[in-house]
Amino acid sequence: MTRLVLSAQIEADFERIFEFLFEHAPDSSLRRIQEIVAAIDILQTSPKIGRPVALGQRELVISKGGGYLALYRYDPIDDIAYVLALKSQREQDYRL
Repeated sequence: MTRLVLSAQIEADFERIFEFLFEHAPDSSLRRIQEIVAAIDILQTSPKIGRPVALGQRELVISKGGGYLALYRYDPIDDIAYVLALKSQREQDYRL
């Protein structure tokens, strides 16, 4: 099973997303965050599922939970997926 390593940036990304969701949809904000986490957990069994992007990184499209993207890099030698950042599909860029 692939090991997941979350960057320090991920905590700030989840806080930003949760605050937005809580402000606009408080009744479903926790469930939507849980759906995002579950989608990222898929990388443990399918680390190459994301589409390739620049610099050898990959992007996981998370449709459940409201449309989010997780930027990650998979190291097949050590079997580790480094999750670098998370953003809404509506956001321009990742905050790295």
